[in-house]
Amino acid sequence: MDVLEKAGRKVVLLGNEAIARGAIESGVGVFAAYPGTPSSEVPITLSRIAKKVGIKFEYSSNEKVAFETAAGAAWSGVRAMTAMKHFGLNVASDSVLPVAYVGVKAGLVIMVADDPQGWSSAQSEQDTRYYARMARMPMLEPSNPQEALDFTKIAFEISEAFEIPVFLRTTTKVSHSIGTVRLGKIEKPKTRGRFVKDLGRYYNIRPNLQEMHKRIDKKLMKIEKRYGRRLTKVLKGKGRVGIITNGVSFEYVKEIVHELKINPHIMKLGMTHPLPKKEIESFIRDKKVVLIVEELEPIIENFVVRVAKDVNPKLVIHGKDVLPRYGEYNVEVLMPAFGKVFGKKVPDFRKHRKDVEKVLRGLAPRKPVMCPGCPHRSTFYAVKKVFGDKAIYAGDIGCYVLGIFEPFEMQDFVISMGASLGISHGIKKVSNQEVVAFVGDSTFFHAGMPGIANLRFNDGNAPLVIVMDNGITAMTGHQPHPGSGFTGMGEPVTPIKIEEVAKALGAEVRVANAFNQKDLIERLKELKERKGLRVLVSRGECRLLTKRKLRAKDVRFVTFEIDQEKCMKCSECTDHFSCPAIMEVREKPNEEAKYVIDPDLCWGCSVCMQICPYNAIRPRRKK
Repeated sequence: MDVLEKAGRKVVLLGNEAIARGAIESGVGVFAAYPGTPSSEVPITLSRIAKKVGIKFEYSSNEKVAFETAAGAAWSGVRAMTAMKHFGLNVASDSVLPVAYVGVKAGLVIMVADDPQGWSSAQSEQDTRYYARMARMPMLEPSNPQEALDFTKIAFEISEAFEIPVFLRTTTKVSHSIGTVRLGKIEKPKTRGRFVKDLGRYYNIRPNLQEMHKRIDKKLMKIEKRYGRRLTKVLKGKGRVGIITNGVSFEYVKEIVHELKINPHIMKLGMTHPLPKKEIESFIRDKKVVLIVEELEPIIENFVVRVAKDVNPKLVIHGKDVLPRYGEYNVEVLMPAFGKVFGKKVPDFRKHRKDVEKVLRGLAPRKPVMCPGCPHRSTFYAVKKVFGDKAIYAGDIGCYVLGIFEPFEMQDFVISMGASLGISHGIKKVSNQEVVAFVGDSTFFHAGMPGIANLRFNDGNAPLVIVMDNGITAMTGHQPHPGSGFTGMGEPVTPIKIEEVAKALGAEVRVANAFNQKDLIERLKELKERKGLRVLVSRGECRLLTKRKLRAKDVRFVTFEIDQEKCMKCSECTDHFSCPAIMEVREKPNEEAKYVIDPDLCWGCSVCMQICPYNAIRPRRKK
């Protein structure tokens, strides 16, 4: 594995893999995370090598617990780290802010990945740089895989030197970029420590709270002074126009200035909190114009506007006046702004877009779909048979967000993990509408249990809760959760049964086989007729996981085919069940279409056979 290559070697790594390498080069002893794309590859990588390098690794039930686990280790003198996506920081923030005040003993690094453009997090384009300011914590931002490794090590260095947690922020393009990385020495981890009682240190209630606030501000001033220059890169150019940028935008800036054959001064900020005031003042002092290139919020821009009033009040500052405040930047997005600022003719991307449209013309639109044999498809199909189109379907976070697309259209809203339960409760509180709330198995353990407890406590007219239990955290790469039966290091544990937890919380519970339509529909009808808190656990293993297990044993799926003599072309299997393995084909253009099952796509779930009204689908016969 490239991540474990010897020091001095150059290897090609993802940004997230480079962060994982930086962690083990820093001697991290404890790593805890809840998986969340675009940060997922950091824990995935460390989970695979944890035993080899001797670190303690865990997938926690949510990001708050993961952070607290890491903080407890750091308080006990063991270097620790956690990784999460931007929404995960929202979950963890309740503990992150107080720990920043209290401080740490060993290094504590929080890797957080933002997602401009919403590639994996469509609910919002959150800019977590605000959290660094709110928590009074340093934030480092690498721009490529080599910096991802190096900045991870510097983050531990800062954290330990100043006894403060440190944010390491990436965006999707940094986390998922690929580049050549020179490796350093892997440090032997310290995994045992001891918590020492110290009321003066951990007593964070007033009046000590205000003293803590003063201390953290002093720490930030010292960090800015010591690391401001070290984490700031200035590329000398010509003229009196400058560019200030950060993160992956720096890589695009370099590409654009090369393309336009211009040579401006470029300042690249590796630490965005605290911002290096002295270095920025020095950079802008003699400039006429400065262009600020930063994705999402104008955080750097606002700071430059503020300091320019004292050192260069006539400075013309461009930022969000010529660049969007939303979405992900790339050369195409940035080039027009450079054309305006530098008075240069830039490429006409309209022609490029037309050429792309011409190439794509005629291709059928491809929306995301659930995998062949997905247990969620079977669950959605059965629920719609029982509850129809008029019910309100509360969506949640997981693979089952794909239920938003036709033919199901059964995610009327998707907000955050566990929110299906709380929002459903609100709807039922003020209306008599029929509401079905979906929640995944990993989400159940992450944020679903409080919602169910609240329904039992406050709502005699509760929605029907359906837990989509496929046995794994499938959406982010098959990481385990408390119900999976094994840990992040592959060790077997007794799984927590969702139905037992739901019963203990006061719900009437049924468990159904997600691949058995008769069982599903019977259980759904039973619960539909009852009132109060009801939970259906629809259980069926993620079919991709099943496929991998069978492949390891050299066992093949029993696949299915359509008997053309029995098929009445009713379209139930294509238009309503919509398995991607089933398709319409014509051997000749004017010939009537027939329905077939692609044996290479069929993963043998058998549900299509159950839902065919003419019994035209059968196990594939051997030829």
